[in-house]
Amino acid sequence: MSDEYYLELSENPVQFENASSVNNVFFDEANKQVFAVRSGGATGVVVKGPDDKTLTVSFDRMDDKGEVKCIKFSLGNKILAVQRTTKSVVLPDKRTLKLLKSQSINVNWYMYCPETAVLLLSTTVQGNVLQPFAFKSATMSKMSKFEIELPAVPKPAKLSLSERDIAVATIYDQLYVMYLKHHSRTTNSPGAEVVLYHLPREGTCKKTHVLKLNTTGKFALNVVDNLVVVHHQSSQTSLIYDIKLRELDGALNVHQPVLPARSINPYKIPHSGPPAAAPSQAPVPCELYSSSWSVFQPDIIISASEGYLWYLQVKLQPTLNLLQDKGKLMDFLLRRRDCKMVILSVCSQMLTGGDKGILSVVATVFDKLNQVYKEYLDAEQAYTAAMESGPSRSSTSYKRPVRTQAVIDQSDMYTHVLSDFTEKKGVKHKFIIAVLMEYIRSLNQFQIPVQHYLYELVIKTLVQHNLFYMLHQFLQYHVLSDSKPLACLLLSLESTYPPAHQLSLDMLKVRKNIYLHTKCGLCSISQRIRTGFTVKLTF
Repeated sequence: MSDEYYLELSENPVQFENASSVNNVFFDEANKQVFAVRSGGATGVVVKGPDDKTLTVSFDRMDDKGEVKCIKFSLGNKILAVQRTTKSVVLPDKRTLKLLKSQSINVNWYMYCPETAVLLLSTTVQGNVLQPFAFKSATMSKMSKFEIELPAVPKPAKLSLSERDIAVATIYDQLYVMYLKHHSRTTNSPGAEVVLYHLPREGTCKKTHVLKLNTTGKFALNVVDNLVVVHHQSSQTSLIYDIKLRELDGALNVHQPVLPARSINPYKIPHSGPPAAAPSQAPVPCELYSSSWSVFQPDIIISASEGYLWYLQVKLQPTLNLLQDKGKLMDFLLRRRDCKMVILSVCSQMLTGGDKGILSVVATVFDKLNQVYKEYLDAEQAYTAAMESGPSRSSTSYKRPVRTQAVIDQSDMYTHVLSDFTEKKGVKHKFIIAVLMEYIRSLNQFQIPVQHYLYELVIKTLVQHNLFYMLHQFLQYHVLSDSKPLACLLLSLESTYPPAHQLSLDMLKVRKNIYLHTKCGLCSISQRIRTGFTVKLTF
């Protein structure tokens, strides 16, 4: 059953004392810390962070001035700030503060994105004009304000945009303001939608994407692995959207869910206390999509009533059966963080049918893989050339390209897909050869030098099925490129296919400064291939 769920809660959550009449729980989005404040802080505060380390704070030196409304640490846990009233913040350790810059503006509510250090302020009576500020190195910069398009304008005017309907997150290294736009589900309006506004550091903010939810109700948003996840409380399901999978509607990119709606993988909460106390009691199922859940960006879900903080995670393996279009599936997987083994699994499963009708699909998948492969090779080559040219203004702008799991090279394909595929029983040999040649065709199309072991795999397959005429044609028309390893392999086939001797000599004649000793046993290189032949040669 777990194969049906493509979302799951982290296996090792952060645990804290659950909220109660004597214990208040707060969350700091910047440090990702949970504060458990008992009795207004009189008996201390327990802080849990993402590394699950516990930090205890004593309030012995601070007078009790009422209920704690908010509590946070500075980055690095050096300064603690406590808010007990609507107009003041207390620092338990006395410090001198200096006003650096001020802005006079009427604010309805605010939202802060710690990853990008951008503050969003809701202004005007309706609250839909947002004023962003960017912070960097103790400086504050005013960015261009923008307006959120409301579904209806109330008369008389009143606050219509709530902070519950706004989220700020980074998707594909770009900052977006996500607006949860509610509609009544009528004939003209199929349901709510999430509108994404791209917020650049410089320039104007523009509406760029619309995510169709096709239903109404209460929603919450997360961003996981550059996917927008929309949780729907009443149906207890979630939807995922990839803004790189585009469907243009005028100037906007309109998106439907990538996959069918599914619930988060069921999670069981272990009993508290030592195992010996209740050895027979089974873990208790967690209530998913509970009204006590709080969702924070980018990927955090907190249950204050149960005392758990989870990180939401995407499982890629279940998507293989849910997304039938292999081209779209490959586009989706190539943008995910831990994709390599899943992509290789897709390639293996795609080839087991042995049906010639899917060769066009195979070609599409190979081209998508090799396009990413080629982009990485070009970036690596450009970086190497810049470094070899010595220090200059242009070379300092180059950063060494990061080899992500989306880079599937020839060795990966040979080891995990093609070599096993050629050994499959019940697959027509003509289809096997067609697949191998399709992969070589794709490499050539992207001008990627083909490794000799792929050519050897083709030759081995042809020899195993006595397709010597096809081998001859491949060599004669240079479908298989000339190389020393290939010539030596052909030489070893002489006893099985006599013309191979002359073919190997013809291939070597093209190459300069090569002396091949075919009769003596002197050997500087010995290579064994899967056909069982031993290649012996001397240069």
